Amino acid sequence: MLDESVYARHQEPSFLEELYETGATPWEIGRPQSAFLALAKSGAIQGRVLDVGCGTGEHVLMCARLGLDSTGIELASNAVRMAQEKASERGLDARFLCYDALKLADLGETFDTILDSGLFHRFQGDERTAYVNSLASAVQPGKRVFVLSFGDQQKEDWGPHRVSRAEFEAAFTEGWRIDAIEESTIDATVDADGVKAWLVSLTRV
Repeated sequence: MLDESVYARHQEPSFLEELYETGATPWEIGRPQSAFLALAKSGAIQGRVLDVGCGTGEHVLMCARLGLDSTGIELASNAVRMAQEKASERGLDARFLCYDALKLADLGETFDTILDSGLFHRFQGDERTAYVNSLASAVQPGKRVFVLSFGDQQKEDWGPHRVSRAEFEAAFTEGWRIDAIEESTIDATVDADGVKAWLVSLTRV
């Protein structure tokens, strides 16, 4: 598993592209995360959907299969190409952009549902604040954001920063309602039992 110093470089496009080229991407499991699949089946994912840090596109394609207007953004251009190839092979209509999740305001679009699988925990300090502000610029009041993040229940000393409940509560304050912070799992190729995580449900207010 990658250690935290490696995860700190995950906003470098060239480094991300190297990871995708070599297959050193334990979050790429060839299917949607179980937590997001359950959200989709429950009907919680609606309208125009944006997946931030979409990787090779499994969540975007899941939403496209449901008939939703689905977009994914990712810094790694080779991951975007892989996602586009998957969409073509599966006959699904989905949009993938090589784009920075910290600059959603510049995209000039808003969405009804935003999905974040494994991106929030890469940001700390001022970058985290910038990321939350970026999310706010892309979702209208009353619309939803779902974050699946590495959690502090995972005690081993590998992997990215472990996010606590208190950190979510501090990050999503003015302009947000935290609907739920639930124990969950991130499915990963390195652990058959998955990684302990938080699934955070948010509404823009």
